[in-house]
Amino acid sequence: MNDLALLLTPEGRALLDEVRGTEPARELAVATRLRRDHPAELVSAALGQARLRQRAVAKFGTEDAGRMFFTPNGVEQSTRASVAAYRARRLTELGVTSVADLCCGIGGDAIALARAGIRVLAVDRDPLTAAAARANAEALGLAELIEVREADVTEVDTAGYDAVFVDPARRGGRGRVFDPEAYSPPLSWAVETARRAPRAALKIAPGIPHDIVPPEAEAEWISDGGDVKEAVLWFGTGAPGAVRATLLPGPRTLLGRGLPDPAVRPVGRYLYEPDGAVIRAHLVAEVAEEVGGGLLDATIAYVTADELRPTPYATGYEITDRLPFNVKRLKALLRERGVGTLTVKKRGSAVEPEELRRKVRPQGPNAATVFLTRVAGAPTMLIGQPLA
Repeated sequence: MNDLALLLTPEGRALLDEVRGTEPARELAVATRLRRDHPAELVSAALGQARLRQRAVAKFGTEDAGRMFFTPNGVEQSTRASVAAYRARRLTELGVTSVADLCCGIGGDAIALARAGIRVLAVDRDPLTAAAARANAEALGLAELIEVREADVTEVDTAGYDAVFVDPARRGGRGRVFDPEAYSPPLSWAVETARRAPRAALKIAPGIPHDIVPPEAEAEWISDGGDVKEAVLWFGTGAPGAVRATLLPGPRTLLGRGLPDPAVRPVGRYLYEPDGAVIRAHLVAEVAEEVGGGLLDATIAYVTADELRPTPYATGYEITDRLPFNVKRLKALLRERGVGTLTVKKRGSAVEPEELRRKVRPQGPNAATVFLTRVAGAPTMLIGQPLA
């Protein structure tokens, strides 16, 4: 708290501007110079905040990250701005004009909601985190739309708001928490809170078991740039039981149609690797239907087909070779093809990609992708090229 208070003073803000972009290798020299004219505590706080802002660029972009205030946990746990903006757009499309943002962290979601024109009550029980959220609302000119309250979210009355957004803490003293009832607050509390609200969105880990999703909720898995970021349980959308996978940028959304598992079939000319959000949402069957394909193996989320049918929900590859798993044969084939750039992908294989690269030592001007997987239960290597 003291560090943040120091940084919010005119001297602190000026020092933050001065240390902006300081490279790690220069920190000691910069700190030594600045301590001649500024308190050591303030210099340390400014350099620490500069490091956090540099880390936050990946989530918030250069402009916002350079103006915001972060805690180490806040950088780690905050929502990527593109995902938060997408979720805020969905809420506005549902007619939401006010949201109680419970477990708001340093305010990433509250910022996206406010920028969508939504009035926000942002609540967090940690004093430093709440102070950072308040400072961020002010720094980005959103203080009129964001009220930050330091409180226990379980004691907050949300009756006056159109919707509730809950982002429970999923990290504890020993790292990431996988049991939803070990979230803070527990998922059961968040679900009951959502049921009482006109609309609600609960941010959860993408690995949540499908069988614990409440029947009245819509479940959505979101990826950004191919990386699965989160799952969201939506209440009050008019689509109970619906399942969707949303890919950003876009957005592109694949809706579940309740299809049966695809049949296993022989390896075709093309292989499709579904996006991680599609896999987490259990919508591989929908992708297989789109491309007219089937599975390589009943337990592996690779789709194969004879015809090329591009889809935004999977990355396509043209398969040139199929081999039983054999490192020596792979090495000989890569040498024959002059492959020096080798991308290794795996599903259903215990072999580590870096270990395989060391063994085959690819050399040459060409590139290829090898899939370490199973075909009808047999360990197999498929070699191919990504489709343009």
